[in-house]
Amino acid sequence: MAGNTGMLTLDRLRELVAAGAVDTVLVAMTDMQGRLQGKRCAAEYFLNEVVPHATEACNYLLAVDVDMNTVDGFAMSSWERGYGDFVLRPDLSTLRHVPWHEGTVLVLCDVEWVEGGEVSASPRQILRRQLDRLAERGLAAFVGTELEFILFDDTYEDAWRRGYHGLTGSNQYNVDYSLLGTARVEPLLRRIRNAMTGAGMYVESAKGECNLGQQEIAFRYTDALATCDNHGIYKTGAKEIAAQDGKSLTFMAKYDEREGNSCHIHVSLRSADGEAVLAGDRPGGFSELMEHFIAGQLACLREFTYFLAPNINSYKRFVPGSFAPTAVAWGTDNRTCALRVVGHGPSLRVENRVPGGDVNPYLAVAALIAAGLHGIEHELPLEPELTGNAYESGKPTVPTTLREAAALLEGSELARAAFGEDVVAHYLNAARVELAAFDAAVTDWERIRGFERL
Repeated sequence: MAGNTGMLTLDRLRELVAAGAVDTVLVAMTDMQGRLQGKRCAAEYFLNEVVPHATEACNYLLAVDVDMNTVDGFAMSSWERGYGDFVLRPDLSTLRHVPWHEGTVLVLCDVEWVEGGEVSASPRQILRRQLDRLAERGLAAFVGTELEFILFDDTYEDAWRRGYHGLTGSNQYNVDYSLLGTARVEPLLRRIRNAMTGAGMYVESAKGECNLGQQEIAFRYTDALATCDNHGIYKTGAKEIAAQDGKSLTFMAKYDEREGNSCHIHVSLRSADGEAVLAGDRPGGFSELMEHFIAGQLACLREFTYFLAPNINSYKRFVPGSFAPTAVAWGTDNRTCALRVVGHGPSLRVENRVPGGDVNPYLAVAALIAAGLHGIEHELPLEPELTGNAYESGKPTVPTTLREAAALLEGSELARAAFGEDVVAHYLNAARVELAAFDAAVTDWERIRGFERL
């Protein structure tokens, strides 16, 4: 497949290190926020020590907030437990070039306890368990993520010093699908596209979006785990490349009052021999499995929304008439619904439009698979599709705040059955930490409204 030229075997890495072409290996895991965390290892040390024995990192990496503050309430990692280490076990199938850094390659890791056994709250392990549940039924998930960002002419350092106020979007008007408008930022977009190809990804296209400076680079679908791996690497790489070019970009769900950054997730299923199984001879060209799969998505959506929208800011996207969904409904090629069915025959798939650019892809895809499995296992009937404007349909809505989503997750027996009590408790605590931090903050909105006039 195109893009795989950036992937490496261990033998090829040994050759490159011996030739002096590679000197650094990024050893990375994914944290609760979907970020890459880890170490830069000397390449020779990686080959001699990390490959045969793995490496370790402080287990607080799955028990801190977005600012890397240690916080209370996590059973797996705390002051009382001593903040010990866990093991980063390289998944050598993810070994790849990092073209935007000289002489550098990267490998992603699974997270294990020092005494043995997987770390259940690790996002990559959460997804692996749902993929294993699918495999028990002879099924595999294929996924594509459509991730948007807003590009600014300001550096990250300038943006920080200015408190992220008054930044200059790299486009001055709506450039949705505009070739003229996106040509102004094409040198950077081209560099990101080519760098991701060099890192083993299959780039499809780039297009402008609606907000000022908003862009989307699309990648070809692949198996679910690889898509989530690529998603995290792309987010990190795009930021690093923008910084190298004296610009900045954000994937936050809602930067301002204009259009937010979405991350639509497309999911399809195949049998063990690669046959597409969602298409069939039922209405709409669906198979019975497809009907149950969508019904499960609808049944679980509200209770699983936290895994699709994990931050305070995530919920600012859910505005009627904004192309971000509010209604828990499905429709054929209907962008007003939370679930949009697209494609036909072998390409038939479900697009979940709830996640924003801040989503952790492993958690979101795990939630979508778990929801689909719930529908399949219980043979849930599919309600009629919604035609017309879902914003005005009167259908149940996705949660409108993180507080509501956390409460729904806390009361969800479906989530406990799918993910386990320990995982649900871990991420509920993460939600409480985020809510407590927000509740304690004094915002610019409050100062503007209250400084003089109250």
